[in-house]
Amino acid sequence: MARIVFEKVRKCFGKTEVIKGLNLVIKDEEFFTFVGPSGCGKSTILNMIAGLEPVTEGKIYFDGRAVNHLSPKERDVAMVFQSYALYPHMNVYENMAFPLRMRKVSKVEIDREVKRIAELLGLTPLLYKKPRELSGGQRQRVALGRAIIRRPKVFLMDEPLSNLDARLRIEVRAELKRLHHRLRITTVYVTHDQAEAMSLSDRIAVLHNGEIQQCGTPLEVYTRPKNTFVAGFIGSPPMNFIEARVINRDPLEVEIGGRVFRPLVQRLPQTESVTVGIRPEHISVQSEPTPFQAKVVLIEPAGAENWVDVDLNGNIIRGKCHLEDRLTVGKNAFLKIRPEDLLIFDPIDENLC
Repeated sequence: MARIVFEKVRKCFGKTEVIKGLNLVIKDEEFFTFVGPSGCGKSTILNMIAGLEPVTEGKIYFDGRAVNHLSPKERDVAMVFQSYALYPHMNVYENMAFPLRMRKVSKVEIDREVKRIAELLGLTPLLYKKPRELSGGQRQRVALGRAIIRRPKVFLMDEPLSNLDARLRIEVRAELKRLHHRLRITTVYVTHDQAEAMSLSDRIAVLHNGEIQQCGTPLEVYTRPKNTFVAGFIGSPPMNFIEARVINRDPLEVEIGGRVFRPLVQRLPQTESVTVGIRPEHISVQSEPTPFQAKVVLIEPAGAENWVDVDLNGNIIRGKCHLEDRLTVGKNAFLKIRPEDLLIFDPIDENLC
């Protein structure tokens, strides 16, 4: 296994700086995920760990040893890509056995390891099928098996589930989590899907424009986002943002839609207005009257509950309602919001207060 350390790592393509002075420690046996929008530098970081891209400046260490000068083979990493990259002329058994054959492992040991990993991944009935005979989920499990059988120091996974349909993504996601608990191999995962990152990871790093905006456990990043970018990127549906007037500074009181709230903050804003963030699941939209009224503009069924968009003094915000609340588009509804669910962001630096 491996502890991975980035020390002032920069990566430039020509004059374009893609990774900007990355300092980070990925713990031994950790499932660590880089998440962010397309083009933020996630895959570049993975390629630098693997040795597929050279570092422009700085050092990458595996267990205290600098690996900048080592080839991908010498780093002992295994990569699983978005494309399954299976050999089409080989069956499942041969695809999984290939890395061991390259190492000149004995036939007896290859047979034992292939069957052991196939059993682990539920691939035993498929061992003698060709990739074209398999579903997308089965192919991805074969690609995982081929990586696992090498017993690498580090697993690197680049959007491995993005080619799967929604149901398969959830199934293979659960498989990945179960495998990590059993194998305890340091895993570095890259995705743009924040739900995937939240469900799989011990810790996540939210990337934007080549810089880490926040690094922490999924719960920490979700409940205490460092800035408006993280707050808006993590969570589905995304967080609502409302401009609010500060009517008292200490204790902080803000006015939203004609109502006064006293939110919890760690530092006081210095401006006369603030950006208030509130997650849709923390806004209850109902037919029972409250002092907080808004007009329904959209109702989106979501199984046990509905998502509801309302117009609050010109701000379109999203909340949720129970199915028994018979709301109607164009009619008024009533909101329930708790002050402790409000997050206050400074409009100058966009950081959490």
